[in-house]
This record gives sequence, structure tokens and C-alpha cells, in this order.
Amino acid sequence: MKRITLFLSLLVALSLALSACGGGTSAETEAPAEATESVTEAPVTEEAPAGPVVLKYASSANITTWDPIASFSTEAAYMANMYEQLVRVNPPGSAEPFTPLLAESWTKSDDGLVWTFKLRPGVKFHDGETMNADAVVKSIMLAKEKAGASFIWLPLENVEAVDDLTVKFTLAWAQPLELILGSEYAAYIISPKALDAAAADENFWTSGVSAGTGPYMIESYTPDQELVLTQFPDYWGGWEAGQYEKVLVTFVPEATTRQQLLEGGEVDLVTTVPADSFASFQSNPDYFTSLEPALFNYTAFFNTLKAPLDDPKVRVALSYAIPYEDIIAIGASGRGMQSRGPVPAGVFPYSEDVPQYTYDIEKAKELLKEAGHEGGGFSLKLTYASENSTEEAFAPLIKDSFAQVGVDVTIEALEFTQQWELAKSDPANAQDIFLLLYWPTYSDAGADNMWSMFYGNPANPGNLNATKFNLSYWMNEDYNALMDEASTLSGTDVEASRAKYAEAQTLLVNEAPAAFLFDTMVAFVIPNHVSGFQYNLNYPDVRFWFYDLRPAN
Repeated sequence: MKRITLFLSLLVALSLALSACGGGTSAETEAPAEATESVTEAPVTEEAPAGPVVLKYASSANITTWDPIASFSTEAAYMANMYEQLVRVNPPGSAEPFTPLLAESWTKSDDGLVWTFKLRPGVKFHDGETMNADAVVKSIMLAKEKAGASFIWLPLENVEAVDDLTVKFTLAWAQPLELILGSEYAAYIISPKALDAAAADENFWTSGVSAGTGPYMIESYTPDQELVLTQFPDYWGGWEAGQYEKVLVTFVPEATTRQQLLEGGEVDLVTTVPADSFASFQSNPDYFTSLEPALFNYTAFFNTLKAPLDDPKVRVALSYAIPYEDIIAIGASGRGMQSRGPVPAGVFPYSEDVPQYTYDIEKAKELLKEAGHEGGGFSLKLTYASENSTEEAFAPLIKDSFAQVGVDVTIEALEFTQQWELAKSDPANAQDIFLLLYWPTYSDAGADNMWSMFYGNPANPGNLNATKFNLSYWMNEDYNALMDEASTLSGTDVEASRAKYAEAQTLLVNEAPAAFLFDTMVAFVIPNHVSGFQYNLNYPDVRFWFYDLRPAN
């Protein structure tokens, strides 16, 4: 409860007039008890000056860094309201796939290797500097060199300023550059003045500096306690009356406390409420609720270099022995849908044509018999990240189900770093099954999930192959060839690329180097006095775009 007390104190410190709807009201005067011969009018009470329109947000997303280049964590929830990319990727089903931000228009060459962007004129950074082509080049090149997610720029060969408002990107191989430029990480355009200052002072960003072009900038920041964002008055998008002038964020890690603050009216928004409380909000007419698909999915990697998991038929048998519906119901409180391969629903190159396994114990027994393991008769070691409560909940379901086909599973909870170190050791001594929660860094799960998790290196198949996330140690030349072709096509012919990716995913499912468990869903609870909410699954850490929100009354 100390956090609630602190939060209320902060509200008082800002202003007694602060409210989600803003504005003061004139004082009411009671009518006299009796009429008298001479009636004296009540004195006119001056209306109290309106306070700023403040959005109050109890958030579980803390800050690991204010450096927009290094950023690769949950601070994206705020960074995305302070910094902008050249383009934004729109939600699935939108009329247009992208929204122009700092770029007004763009073209690409027929081979998909050269892209030219025309920048929006008259845009200012928070520090007063002008956004131009040199600023774009400096930001992108620094991101390619040292960003937390610098790997998204692997296809970039060169970026150059053609003139003050024109930037040309040259790629080493064709890629859908809009998706990369719209990334949640490593794609922000930052004031060159701030980047120079940060190069000279390693502590430049520490206190909370904002040097973007976005609608909000930092007013104050107290680590682990609160953050105040305020409108950037020179924002190129302009401002309307009634938009939130300030956003007061308090860092509240406990879901139950966030729920109490929301129900008590002390805050307008929360990141999440406890899963078992969601239903009560669904039946409450004072709140809007929704369950939305997310970019995150759970995968169970099989160690394909250890017997008997080196036999695809055994892996397929175990894939039939996984109780997918129960895992979603118990592990995710019903918030999920069974995966189709490693690509989350709604994200390129997701395809309904990719097959799924069903829960079929008899089929699993039959396949194990065909593989020479009638009645099972072998043991497996399964590891999961001890800090992941979802994996903790559903791992025993896999153990119990595998026992029905005669396979004994030992479950070991390890901190993720320990689990990771075990997987990176000699595969012969590593775990047999590795549970992993994964999501793409930007909205291309072909270039990320499918490549990162399963692309093999023929020159070194006995280690982690071509990528560090190939936790099944699987190498398949046909899969590699399909991936190479799909990747090249993605920059020139999206639908042809999607078809090749679907073919590669089908091969994955049939060979079963992993079991694809479920795509997660995210729950929103929003009081009716906040309007303008729009969900965009392409930005998993950005639950709210503050610029779009308005007080509803």
C-alpha cells in the first residue's frame, strides 16, 4: 500500500485540479432557507483555472535505459511516444499497410535493393534541432553499429543523404525495408546534437533525456517510482483541444495493486490486471475490455542431436501427445490460440495453410511403435525458465501426457540464463526439451523467428547452427533453400515470398524439430472515460499510444 500512498502524494504535488477530464467547476451555493424581503444575490464565484489534462497510468513496464539506440526492453512503452521512425507498421486488416511518419513517401527499385525516402519538412526534435536527411543517416548508421537490436540492419549496405530531405538506402539483399524501418527497436530517428553529446558523455541519457520528434517528451523521471511526460509543443502532427497534456506514469509491478488503483479511480489506465479478475471487468459496463492476439508464442524445442529425438517419427509422435487446448486453458488462462509453426497469427508471413497437430494419444502410441519404441520406454529432461509462471503452469501437463505414451519426463526449472547456458553447452549433454517464449524484433517473423530458430549451418551442425536461437540444433538443407528463396522474394514479391515461407513452415511441422504450442493473447481493461484506444500487435511493448487517446467526458 505504500505505493498507493506515494502515488496519491504525487497527484497532489502536480495540482489539486488535475483530473483525467481536466478543468475546474464553479462552487455551488445553497439556496437560502427562507425568503426575505430584501434578497441579496449570492456573490459570483470565479471559476477555478483549469488544470492540465492528465492521463494517469499505472504501469508494470520499467526503464532499463533512456538511450534510444541501446533500448531493447520494456521502456519501449514510453520511447514509442517520444521517438518516431520513418514509417509505422499498421495493424493487420488496415486499409494501408504503413503509416508515413518522418517519411512522407518512398519508392524502391525493381530488384528491391535501392529505396528512396522523401522526408517530412519542418519537423523539429525536442531539443530544437531540425530533422533532416543527415539526422536520419546518423541515427540509422549508429543503430547498425551498436543498437541493442542492431541485427535488424544486417541487410543494409549503405544509407546516404541525397539532399536535405531525401535519403537513399542500399541493401545487400532484397528485404521489405518498411518493416525494418518501422521496428519497435533500433529504428528511431534521434537528434544528432543529442547523439554527439551522448558520445562525449556516457551518462548523458541516465537522468531521462528525450531527443526525438514524437508528441511527448520527458518532464521528470524518478527511477522505480514515476515518470511525467508532457506535450512537445512543436510536434509536427499538431495538437487538438482536449488531448492529454501530461502523462503521469507510476511504476507498479504488482497486478493486484494496479487493479485497486484502477477500480478506485486513482488511475485511468493499467498495463494489465490479474488474469482471474478479467472476467469481472468484462461484465462491468463501466469498462471496455478486449482480448487481442500478440506477437509472442511458446515453442518446445526437441534436441534433434540426441536419441531418440534424432528420429523425426519420434518427434512427430510426441507432437501428437501434447495437450494443446489444456496448455492454453491452464497455462495461459485461456488467452491463446494454438500455433501454426513459429509465426504468430497476424504477423508476416503467417499462413492458414500451415498444418497443426491435434492431441491424439493413440496416434502418438502408434507412431512410437513404428519408430521402434512401443510403449515408450525412454526418459527426457525438460527445462523451462523459472521466472516464467506460464511455463511453470503448463510444463506438468506435458509430463503427465507423455507418461500416457510411456515416456518419462523430468522437469527442471532454471533461471533463463542457466537454461540458456545449458543449451549452449555440448548438445549431447543439453536438455532434451527446451521451453521458450519468443517474439520477433520487428514485424517479419520470416526474417526473425523462422530464421533465428531453425535456419541451419551445414558447416557446423553440431553447435547452435547459424543462429544462437536454434535450440533444436536442427539442420535441413531443403528448409534452408526455401528460406533463402523466400527471404529474397520478400523485398520484391510479397505474396510469392509468403507462399515459400508457408512451404518452409509446413516442412518444419512435418519434421517437428520443435512442438509449436500457442500464440499468446493480451488483455486490455480500459475505463469508459478514456477514448481513442487502438491496439497494434506490431509493437508488443507499446500498449498505448498516448497521442491517440482522449478524455471521453
